[in-house]
Order: sequence, then structure tokens, then C-alpha cells
Amino acid sequence: MPEHDMLCFGETMAMFVAEHTGDLASVDAFTKRIAGADSNVAIGLARLGFKVCWLSRVGDDSLGRFVLASLRQEGLDCSRVEVDAGQPTGFQLKGRCDDGSDPAVEYFRGHSAARQLSTAQFDPALLQARHLHATGIPLALSASCRELSHALVEGMRDAGRSISFDPNLRPSLWPDPASMIREVNALACKAHWVLPGLEEGRLLTGQQAPADIAEFYLDQGVEQVVIKLGGEGAYFRNAQSQGLVAAVPVAKVVDTVGAGDAFAVGVVSALLEGCPLDDAVARGNWCGSRAVQSRGDMEGLPRRHELEAQRLPRTA
Repeated sequence: MPEHDMLCFGETMAMFVAEHTGDLASVDAFTKRIAGADSNVAIGLARLGFKVCWLSRVGDDSLGRFVLASLRQEGLDCSRVEVDAGQPTGFQLKGRCDDGSDPAVEYFRGHSAARQLSTAQFDPALLQARHLHATGIPLALSASCRELSHALVEGMRDAGRSISFDPNLRPSLWPDPASMIREVNALACKAHWVLPGLEEGRLLTGQQAPADIAEFYLDQGVEQVVIKLGGEGAYFRNAQSQGLVAAVPVAKVVDTVGAGDAFAVGVVSALLEGCPLDDAVARGNWCGSRAVQSRGDMEGLPRRHELEAQRLPRTA
């Protein structure tokens, strides 16, 4: 496998986005796009100039061909995406909200091809990538996806690579909260950089304050923790420092879906470029602010020239 900056893996779904507001049952016009937290991050990093390998599976169907074409157009290396003739490509319906609230989303992924990801897709050549970004979503898809997640994280650690992890909790995909907390923390504590939202961190650790949530993971061997605080910005902590980086004000929130993925793109890209943690968080906040001003899960992810045109805020 050619050398890559990044390895990302998970499920990319087709997404049908409502053209007008209202109950999805009454919507009669949709726009076809792609969706998936893991591939959102992969796309964001590719837009910033990183060479990204995408590991996944799609069905041998029109939606699978659409997903693959979309990812390739964004510059991802999809040579590690398998096409499954027996299982379909997952998809979702997404509502439209014009008031900044979270839109309704309905998933159709219960028997998707991506749920069949397993250690059969593990190849030591994948470990040549410089960095691995993982989320908690593959952990929830199936037991075989969990096995692959741990194999990739452990393999990258053993190879001396860096690993970032965003919990991206999806309670509806888990049998119960206890299983979700146990499994997500088991993988999170193997990563170097952990990026939970505040409510995710509270649920996963039992702690309330950002500093205590961060301490929970630092005590488990994580090197750097960044906690998303929404409109308040983000809190960061490592062994050397801690602090709060203010959010970037936006005139109007259009769509909140994908903001956390954009935040991860900013933080991970900056850390890989050697930026201090507070500057990395400032970049994450800016990328997140772009995402909430765009309709769609990944349409607001910036290009390199747009990033370089910014003078980003630093620690508040």
C-alpha cells in the first residue's frame, strides 16, 4: 500500500436530505448526498491536503457506486473499500430545519455491507499510515466491526503511530448504555488524543466538569483530551497545560450535524502539523463554525487555502 498520512475506517451511507421542512412522511423532494462521521473526517483531512486511505465496505448497488464515486471525488484512496454482492449499502433520510435545531434522521443500515467489516480486512500494510482516526460508531455496528477497531488501534500503537478517537456515541445502535460505555471507553483509552463532547464525556466517565472528564482519560494513559462545549468553545488538557478556547461566533446556525466531525478535522490536522494543543483547538472551533453554517454533513469542511486565509483565535 502506498504510504498515507491518514487511515480512517467505518461506514459511509447514502443520505437523502429533505428539500423542505416538515415531517419526513410529507416530504416529496430529497437531495442525494453521502453521510458518515468517519468518512466526514476523512474527507475533511483530504481537503486540507492529507493523503487519506479509507477502509470500508459498500453494497454492489447504485447507492454503493454513488458513495464510492463521491469519496473518490474528494480525493480519498478507496482501494481498501470492498464491494459486497450480498448486502446493501446503508442509507438515511434527513429532515430539514431552518431554525438551527437538530434535524430528524432515520437510518436504514441494519443489514448494511459495512456491518460486515471484520479483521478479514486487516492488512499489516495499513499500519504504514502515519495516523489513525477512529470513532465509536464502528464499535456499535457489529461484533466483527469491534474486533477490527481494536485490531487497527492496537496495530497502530505497536507500530508507533498516533491515534485520535472521537466517541461519536450512537445509543440507538447499542443494546444498553452500560455496554456502550464499557466498549467505547475500552477503545478510547488506547488512543493518544480523545475528543468527546461534554455530554458524551459525562456519560462515559461519570464526571461532570470538563477538567474531571479529561483527568479520567489522562489517568488511563491518554496523552491529550479535548472536550467540545458547543457555543462555549472547547476545553483542552494534557500533562503540561489546560484551558478553554472560545467558540467562533456565527451569524446563523443552519445545520449542526457534522460540526463535531469538522472540529476533529481541525484538531487532528493541526496536531499532525506540530501545532500547540491550544492552537489545534482554535482550528477545531473554526472548522466547526464553518460546518454549522452549511447545510449537509460535510459541505462546510474547508479547503487548505480557506484555512490559511484565517487568523484563528487562541486561548481565551
